[in-house]
Amino acid sequence: MTIGALADIHGNFDAMSRAMERHPEVPLWLCVGDVASRTGAYPEPRTPLYWIKGNNEDFDRIAEWEAGRGRVANLHLIANGTCRTVGALTVAGLGGTYAPAWIDATAAQLPRKPGDDKRRHFVRDEVEACKRMRGIDILMTHEAARPFVVADQPKPGQRPRDAGKPPINDVLASMQPRLHLCGHHHRFVETVREGVRSVCIDRVNRSYLLIDAETLEYRKIDQCQ
Repeated sequence: MTIGALADIHGNFDAMSRAMERHPEVPLWLCVGDVASRTGAYPEPRTPLYWIKGNNEDFDRIAEWEAGRGRVANLHLIANGTCRTVGALTVAGLGGTYAPAWIDATAAQLPRKPGDDKRRHFVRDEVEACKRMRGIDILMTHEAARPFVVADQPKPGQRPRDAGKPPINDVLASMQPRLHLCGHHHRFVETVREGVRSVCIDRVNRSYLLIDAETLEYRKIDQCQ
């Protein structure tokens, strides 16, 4: 069986649908966050989509879904610090972004101000829950592990900026999933972190992955092909 993996939909549901329609044999898809449009709309995908939160979401709707209310057909949220059986695979999630000022809060303590919703972050309790997990096939995070250089050619006198986040390394080192998928940075990057194959998936309008569910070997598929 082959599964699909997407990143950073950002409301581009047409691009998401094109990928799904192009591969009708793929029975399910994963997404590493930033699904919602700017208005907070979510898709009704034709094929089951298992996703984690990004930093650009409607967090009120996510709270409703986490409470078991208002679910959308074929749209399956994997909450932070939890895992789900997805086909024959066990998939864990740690969505959202890292903020040192909020990492030691509880999820319930994250402020919910209009235009500055701190629920976009993950917290230490969720990191620790992931670190305790074993037997995970795929870990999905929104953030990348360190090092993750976002500029290949920095300006003269500047060092390349490492946008990777240490808690992701901590989770990878402890959990040792078979494959790590992340997004957020809108570029395709293949690497190995903490002994784990790690892939940053590009925005859905540019490319996505097809993954062999048995071997977890993957192929990058360009949307323009």
